[in-house]
Amino acid sequence: MEVILKQDVQGLGYKNDVVKVKSGYGNNYLIPNGLALIANDSNKRLVNENIRQAAHKAAKIKQDAEALAAKIGDATIEIKTKAGESGKIFGAVTALQIADVLKSKGFDVDRKKVILKEAPKQLGTYTVTLDLHKEVKHEVKVTVVAE
Repeated sequence: MEVILKQDVQGLGYKNDVVKVKSGYGNNYLIPNGLALIANDSNKRLVNENIRQAAHKAAKIKQDAEALAAKIGDATIEIKTKAGESGKIFGAVTALQIADVLKSKGFDVDRKKVILKEAPKQLGTYTVTLDLHKEVKHEVKVTVVAE
C-alpha cells in the first residue's frame, strides 16, 4: 500500500513523501492518526500543488526579508539611556528597545529577531544582528548615548 505522509514519521519518511507500507500499518495506524493519506491520483495532485504553493510563499517571504535588509541598509540606531559618570548605564539595552527604535524609524522588526551577543551595559557603539529570515541576516550599528 502506498501512502503520502502528512508529517514527518521517524523511521519512515518526511512530510509529503510517498512511501510503501504494509496495509495494516497504513490502515490501522497512519491514516486514523492523521499521519498519512492514501496515495491515489487526486491526493498526489493535491500534495504536488501544496508543495508548489509552499515554495512560492517561502520565496516571497525571503524576498520581503531581503527588501527589508536593503531598506535598513547601514543605518545607525541611537538609544538614549541614563548613565553614570564612568559611562556605565543603569541596566542594559534590550532587544525590545532596539526593536522599538527600529519601529519608530519605519522598519517593522520583531524583538525576537534582534540578536544580541551580549546586552550593552556601557556607552558606545555595538553591532547587533537582525535575523530577518533563516537565510537573511543583517547587521546594524547601535550607539548607546547618555540622556
